Amino acid sequence: MSSTAVPRSMLRRLTRASLPSGSQSASRTATRCLHQYASPITASPLRTRPGSQRWAPSVSVSATSVPQRTMFIQTEPTPNPDALKFNPNQRVLPENIKSPFLEYTSPRSTLAPPHPSPLAAKLLSVDGVTSIFLGTNFITVTKDSATPWAHVKPEVFSIINEFMTSGQTIVGTVEDTAGESGQEGTEVDSLAYDENDDEVVGMIKELLETRIRPAIQEDGGDIEFRGFHDGQVLLRLRGACRTCDSSTVTLKNGIESMLMHYIEEVKGVQQVLDANEELNNIEFAKFEEKLRQQKGYVPPSTSGKGSLDTVE
Repeated sequence: MSSTAVPRSMLRRLTRASLPSGSQSASRTATRCLHQYASPITASPLRTRPGSQRWAPSVSVSATSVPQRTMFIQTEPTPNPDALKFNPNQRVLPENIKSPFLEYTSPRSTLAPPHPSPLAAKLLSVDGVTSIFLGTNFITVTKDSATPWAHVKPEVFSIINEFMTSGQTIVGTVEDTAGESGQEGTEVDSLAYDENDDEVVGMIKELLETRIRPAIQEDGGDIEFRGFHDGQVLLRLRGACRTCDSSTVTLKNGIESMLMHYIEEVKGVQQVLDANEELNNIEFAKFEEKLRQQKGYVPPSTSGKGSLDTVE
């Protein structure tokens, strides 16, 4: 039996014709998809470049190592070299206290009703500090003349900063059942309007409130109106002005001159003092007289920003 040779080209055509059309298209599609989705760099299925992770320390930071929040406290000198004014840039006295100031002159007064003050008690415990004056938005600290400010100021700064940043109670309010008033200035503001005042007293209060008090508060103190009798205005200085050597000059050259200029019924101004203040003034007057006799020299009165020594 004779065999017939089939050319190779014919065999290739027959093989292609015997294959289903779907298999050819599928292989082409698979090849096309492989070229579309395959990456020349990596075979990973991820289509985005992997990002770098931030390094974090494995050791946890304890809460005690976090620094405590501090605040900016500004200090201002006063005409009294033994008194310094501290401005914490926030309100000091609570709004429920009617008086514009509170003054603490002894540790006992910081615990007595009606307004005990933990802040004043802590400040009075500092060596050399003799009194604490709390204004609406400032604190005046007075020390004795023997203790330098370099020893007092850092501790005062620390105590004020601790109370202001921690939210501790600065001044409290308790009921005064025994009628004991441990602080100065707990009553209603003496310069406040009173409908029972006559015309002259009203004018005196208005002038003291608008022209005199701002300057004295600038010096770390305040002023009280104690009455008007026989042409004499009775006043009392507080805070830094209470123990200042130039308080008499402030009253005579500043306050008295202004009141007599604007109110003709006013004939003079007198300062109301307690027993200790009168004794201090007597001793200072003797000291001035002694210097005058020895050297013919009298120490000049001190004056600070907003001082009333030159009020016109």
